[in-house]
Amino acid sequence: MKAIVCKAFGPPEALAFEDVPSRPVGKNEVRIAVKAAGVNFPDTLIIQGKYQLKADPPFTPGAEVAGIVVEAGEKVKNVIAGDAAVALVPTGGYAEEVVAPAEMVMPLPRDMDFKHAAGFPMIYGTSYHALKQRAQLKPGETLLVLGAAGGVGLAALQLGKLMGARVIAAAGSDDKLAFCKSQGADEVVNYAKDSLKEAVKKLTKGQGADVIYDPVGGELTQDCFSCINWNGRHLVVGFAAGKIPDVALNRLLLKGASAVGVFWGAFVAREPKLNWENFQQLFAWYGEGKLKPVVSASYPLKDAGRALRDMLDRKVTGKVVLVP
Repeated sequence: MKAIVCKAFGPPEALAFEDVPSRPVGKNEVRIAVKAAGVNFPDTLIIQGKYQLKADPPFTPGAEVAGIVVEAGEKVKNVIAGDAAVALVPTGGYAEEVVAPAEMVMPLPRDMDFKHAAGFPMIYGTSYHALKQRAQLKPGETLLVLGAAGGVGLAALQLGKLMGARVIAAAGSDDKLAFCKSQGADEVVNYAKDSLKEAVKKLTKGQGADVIYDPVGGELTQDCFSCINWNGRHLVVGFAAGKIPDVALNRLLLKGASAVGVFWGAFVAREPKLNWENFQQLFAWYGEGKLKPVVSASYPLKDAGRALRDMLDRKVTGKVVLVP
């Protein structure tokens, strides 16, 4: 089969597109013919050896796929050959086929297409877990979303609205903020032009945001600690800015606020039943037309390096996928 291969840690341009052998399917595993694979920011890190989960070269990056089950191990009960399914894998997704643990495979809702499916699990799974279990977001609260035009940010924006919050979308360009407005944001802040903390204070009449969804990190995190409300929750989702910030704990103390880590991958492994309950709700909202994934671009599988470069250069809105 054809696959993208990371032969040594480095930039997206160093990835190779070549033939690799298929591997056998174990008793509790599923082989999927990939119809689309999601591209995620952690993929840009793992190929550079900078992600918290390490892979030893050579390996194929990619953590989420959608496609058709072509083979299921003898102990697999949740899917059978011929089923449309979505799967999460540690690595291996950027390929024409993938072998996944059965517990990480979910049948697709009948009305979900493969491109939407490939861009669905990580961003909506992460954001719903963050807002529901970690932040316990309540109707009427104010949610500030950083990087709101990106994959997880847009998912957080959409879910925040569904959960009854007032959503302030923050991003680094007016075009991205116009996109956020079209997706339902109540207010927007351009942190490339304006002070994030002053803008949020103004929009909240000095109170600050109740929940802050932060996949960006860097200097913006410090601004977040200055515009968080009493009993606020700052969700540590990721560090797209490239810098892990030093936490000013005194600001949390003064606001009675919390910094809350969000590691969805560990949540899936440790609490699979609760994760499945989350997805039953997410799939229901999708079926009702209340969640509308935005797949802004699809790239041929061989162009995975270009897709990852566009993500690193912040040229991506919504979600992008690879199509074998």
